[in-house]
Amino acid sequence: MITAQIQTAAYLFASILFILSLGGLSSQESAKRGVFYGIIGMIIAILSTVLGEGVEGHAYIIAAIAIASVIGIIVARKVEMTSMPQLVAILHSFVGLAAVLVGYGSYLDPATECLVDANETGTHNNAESIIHLVEIFIGVFIGAITFTGSIIAWGKLEGKIRSKPLLYPGRHMVNIILVIVSIILGVLFTMADGTEGLIYLYLMTAIAFFIGVMLVMAIGGADMPVVVSMLNSYSGWAAAAAGFMLSNDLLIVTGALVGSSGAILSIIMCDAMNRSFLSVIFGGFGDAPSGEAKEMEGEVTSITHEEVGELLKEANSVVIVPGYGMAVAKAQYPIHEMVDILKKAGKEVRFGIHPVAGRLPGHMNVLLAEANVPYDIVLEMDEINEDMPKTDVIMVIGANDIVNPGAQEDPSSPIYGMPVIEVWKAKKVIVMKRSMAVGYAGVENPLFYKENTDMLYGDAKVSVDKINTALKA
Repeated sequence: MITAQIQTAAYLFASILFILSLGGLSSQESAKRGVFYGIIGMIIAILSTVLGEGVEGHAYIIAAIAIASVIGIIVARKVEMTSMPQLVAILHSFVGLAAVLVGYGSYLDPATECLVDANETGTHNNAESIIHLVEIFIGVFIGAITFTGSIIAWGKLEGKIRSKPLLYPGRHMVNIILVIVSIILGVLFTMADGTEGLIYLYLMTAIAFFIGVMLVMAIGGADMPVVVSMLNSYSGWAAAAAGFMLSNDLLIVTGALVGSSGAILSIIMCDAMNRSFLSVIFGGFGDAPSGEAKEMEGEVTSITHEEVGELLKEANSVVIVPGYGMAVAKAQYPIHEMVDILKKAGKEVRFGIHPVAGRLPGHMNVLLAEANVPYDIVLEMDEINEDMPKTDVIMVIGANDIVNPGAQEDPSSPIYGMPVIEVWKAKKVIVMKRSMAVGYAGVENPLFYKENTDMLYGDAKVSVDKINTALKA
């Protein structure tokens, strides 16, 4: 057992490590150090909590931690990088469910009843009691929305639920009415005697579950990376609410860090997609542009692997734009080999990364780092766009929506106004795809029909291997 003073000091130290962890994750070079800080901070947090005063049943807690750790290790080792967004989404649902269960447990805890029953009547009429009940109500509300919203996000990312947004007339009004009803239930909850407020808590939880489903169902596939980031923020606020319910300072601090950082990341991503932050978090409030889509003009032409090899041999500057298709094909490793071959031949080779390439922020950066691609040649969209007119060959590998000219040229496009990598301005564009299928946003790409664009069909990894063979020849 450790004293309250030691526990407080441990919580403070863990909080500092979590802040350092977030700081380390801000760049690829320091990411490993940031993860290490986070691991050490979490170990300290768990030990100081389990060994703290008033905690009983250590054997059961340690057994639960051991079982959960084994499950976590197995799942983490089996999940592919392409499925990481789905894993993140489903983990967010666990945090939301935990907040709901903590709320119910805190309300039914005998210690809470002692706090509430200040005047031996069972009436919640003292300030401390009412504040605690408000904490419980808000914590359960946020947790319930996070739980069902995260499950829907997982379903959309996994393909179990269609990515097209579910829009019905008056949905915003319905959501507003449900929130108002929840507030009324909250007032009744704080006024109820003893545990009679449980019925109001049940009703609010059911309403919050429904709101979580409808909010995410109304968001389209193109905005799903922002949704995952926003759910990360929700899970942080749910954890902070659980911290208030448990009077745990560290949980409050950690939840606030996760909640605020997730919200900031979501705002940055919304800016990168020219989306309204409020539109996304309120389930498509202020929908994307609509209307009759422009007809595709031009003809789609294809190219062979050998011809691509010759183009790369003749080029002086090459830019590679990766997308989710590269992740699925695991093509990052032969791409790294191709980069080495081209650099040895004196070519300038760089990567252009869109902020929402893939289905999770930083997805492409992690995949390229996994293949040991040097950090200094991996550039963000704003850094690479100005060099497009001076680029000889652009290779778009498994990307679609993030290189769609319709975002600038077609006001009726659902992604109109979204900043994209302007690959069509290069001298030659090679698009590597399995087929002419649309991207995650579900819109046609005029890039495929432009005169300076050729399609190279097939699996990205197989195609890059064949290009490498042609380069070596």
